[in-house]
Amino acid sequence: MQTLPKQLHIVAFDVPYPADYGGVIDIFYKVQALHKQGVEVTLHMYQYGRERNTQVLKKYCKKLFYYKRRTFKNPFIGSKPYIVNSRNGDDLLTNLCKDSNPIMFEGLHCTYHLANPKLANRYKIVRTHNIEHHYYKHLEKSELSYFKKYFFRIEAEKLRKYESVLKHANLIAAISPNDTKYFSKKYKNVIYLPAFHSCSKMTYPGGRGDFVLYHGNLAVPENYIAAMQLVKEVFSKLDIDCVIAGNNPPKELSQLCEQYDNIALQSNITTEEIQTLIQKAHLNVLYTNQNTGIKLKLLNALYRGKFAIVNPKMVDGSGLEKVCTIGKDFAEILAKIKEYMLLDYSQSYFDNRKEYIEARFGNKTGATTLINAINFKITKQVGRKSDGKVLKSLSQFSSFMSYFSL
Repeated sequence: MQTLPKQLHIVAFDVPYPADYGGVIDIFYKVQALHKQGVEVTLHMYQYGRERNTQVLKKYCKKLFYYKRRTFKNPFIGSKPYIVNSRNGDDLLTNLCKDSNPIMFEGLHCTYHLANPKLANRYKIVRTHNIEHHYYKHLEKSELSYFKKYFFRIEAEKLRKYESVLKHANLIAAISPNDTKYFSKKYKNVIYLPAFHSCSKMTYPGGRGDFVLYHGNLAVPENYIAAMQLVKEVFSKLDIDCVIAGNNPPKELSQLCEQYDNIALQSNITTEEIQTLIQKAHLNVLYTNQNTGIKLKLLNALYRGKFAIVNPKMVDGSGLEKVCTIGKDFAEILAKIKEYMLLDYSQSYFDNRKEYIEARFGNKTGATTLINAINFKITKQVGRKSDGKVLKSLSQFSSFMSYFSL
């Protein structure tokens, strides 16, 4: 008897192509890896501000559905978090109910229908990208705008209370070892599923480079604050070339870099250009003030670059501690840079890193882990008409009550 292909719904909080920021990188390369292993993916996407890019996505998906995110909603009204309440399309629920295949919800963002009675008999997975209320508290601390700080504070509290919806998931796929420990204490059936990424293979980047690199999305407060700290406390005290690369840097960062002859700011450059800088740099220096989730830019640097010097929060609980050089503060990072600029990045150093990373963070390994964890057994949806009426009534009641929480 011919075996039917495994089929999976994935509900994404954004259009995942181009894969140019953390969350969508994980989604896009997960879809790609599952496709390579024969899984037929029906991809549901909330769209706001990004093009559809159907031509690329249809290569890896059986079906594509797009839904408009309801960003006009007042973010301060209602008990549900704004990132959830603005992704509440009824069309999504209708499309999910057309078959009985498992459903993977990307982040708490997409879980509006997770507890819906119509999905009670479905196998449901939630891919957690962060401990969201921790992440939003960190955003509050990093943000300079009073209005945004207030929004992040309110959203963090709503996310903390809302998180219990995860009890309706059959499987929680956490993105980091630290997150796995956190969710395992509160919920059943939690697995560690490393981040999916753009690196298909590791190639030796050469033994030497002649500059130090920091890269990141410089429109994000966490990143541009880290960049400014590195400029003031580390890069300005070196007599070697330093490059800060990333898009949409704030004016303050641009003006700060202009004060130093050895520091260059490269902005509004392509992903390919950043990857070339990562490969050519002798040292990739990465710093963060928050240890939430997994830092995909670090994984990118380890796959493509030479030495990586980081602070503890960049790697704590990530599984990447063994392949990074850690400086506990700016003084130690400065000392490590001076030390490692004298060393060649040897083939043996690269081979050891390659063996360690590919065994733990390869996309093929991740896809296999996920496939083995999901129950793909097709279960009949409601078989009796009377049951269908009950579920319909419960659904209508749920919708009615949710009206008052908006």
